[in-house]
Amino acid sequence: MFDGPLSASAYEVLGVAATADEDELRRAYRLRLRQTHPDTGGDAAEFIRVQRAWDLVGTAESRAAYDRGLGASLAPEPEWSETVDVRSARADTRPRARSYGHPGGWRRERYLTLIREWVGRGQEIPDPYAADLVRSAPRELRRILADALAEEATARTISGLGMGFTVWHDVAVGDRHEQKLDHVVLSPSGLYGVMSEDFGGEVKFRRGELIGANVGGEAPVAALLGRMRAVARAARVKFGGAIVVLPDEDLLQPVTALGTVRGVPVVVVRRSVLGHVLRTGVPGARDIGGNELFDIRTRLQQTIRFV
Repeated sequence: MFDGPLSASAYEVLGVAATADEDELRRAYRLRLRQTHPDTGGDAAEFIRVQRAWDLVGTAESRAAYDRGLGASLAPEPEWSETVDVRSARADTRPRARSYGHPGGWRRERYLTLIREWVGRGQEIPDPYAADLVRSAPRELRRILADALAEEATARTISGLGMGFTVWHDVAVGDRHEQKLDHVVLSPSGLYGVMSEDFGGEVKFRRGELIGANVGGEAPVAALLGRMRAVARAARVKFGGAIVVLPDEDLLQPVTALGTVRGVPVVVVRRSVLGHVLRTGVPGARDIGGNELFDIRTRLQQTIRFV
């Protein structure tokens, strides 16, 4: 709830500065409880957010831990190999999915370039992922970093699915890097194009597309399908489905099937259920097995380029 570049910090939810003393913090908490309590006309969801914020910073011990860890999820991930299986930082002997490319790599680089330009040339940035710096940056910069983190989280999930899965990250589509396809996943349940996003707020649906205050004028599903078509034409393969992965808190239910859009079954899923969906398959997607799986993998491996 409070650990992403686009989410409000616990202090912001309580309406105080991060430097507030203990008395200020307690007064702010009590005031926010009164303002948001459902019995007095407040919003129940916001009331829960206020209580959660207090749990994180309400005591000296929890506050110290929160302040130390506020930027932890923004720190760079371990380097990913472009030619070997993705590995976690800890030793793990379980079989991993075949993974290629650098998940979130292009957006990480883009964020670093833009944050340095925003701070000002010639100024040193000791830690470009420092929580206070990220939270003060323009929203478009925070959005780029949030999407990089989302892609990395998806990569970790797919990596743990086992040797039956192959995934290509940051796949080039045409000559414009921002039009890349986040992930191409080949599994016994089908061939999928996957987009990892973090809009920083609740997402809803209309006519096979994502809508919401933070989605703005974007058309994520249409963009995903267009990029999938480009990869399909180049590799002479057919995708069985499209998957949009969002943070759990941004969706009202774990899986939302948007039906068949432009001939492709599309689902929007919470990040926590992505592994299950990839194992069981997208409704309407065609299973792949035997020699066909090896043929598709070879075609993709010979064709795919990375941004």
